[in-house]
Amino acid sequence: MEENHLPVFGIGPYLISAIGIVTITSFILSYYHLIPVFKMDELNMVLIILGIILIVLGAICWLLAVFNSNFDKNVKENNLITTGIYVYIRHPIYASFLYIATGIISITQNIILFVLPVLFWAFLSISMKKTEEKWLADLYGNDYIEYSKKVNRFIPKVI
Repeated sequence: MEENHLPVFGIGPYLISAIGIVTITSFILSYYHLIPVFKMDELNMVLIILGIILIVLGAICWLLAVFNSNFDKNVKENNLITTGIYVYIRHPIYASFLYIATGIISITQNIILFVLPVLFWAFLSISMKKTEEKWLADLYGNDYIEYSKKVNRFIPKVI
């Protein structure tokens, strides 16, 4: 990172790779019954529909963050992005991968794997707080601090 300039990718590829590897591995292990599989038959279709909705929501969130908000251009110009999807989610790119991973886990219908999205959320929250959010607060000061008080990291505020 250059002085007073955020990297375009930050720590994102490392965090997302870890989540992706754990999600895909869990899906495969569950599919082949190499880990305990606890299903609730009455919820099968609900979990599949929920999974599809989360995957689509994650894809839309990613597209809005990357293309609609001119992410690359704004980062390269050191602009704090607070418009578009960033009005609702502080880290929509990370959120999109969290939603997609949760959708994949939901499709497995293995109730035991539902601990993973909670762990992913905690992992991302701690990582963001220690790295990118610290960089953003140092670079943008009070503007970022006020923004972060109004907008959640990964889940939009309902009220």
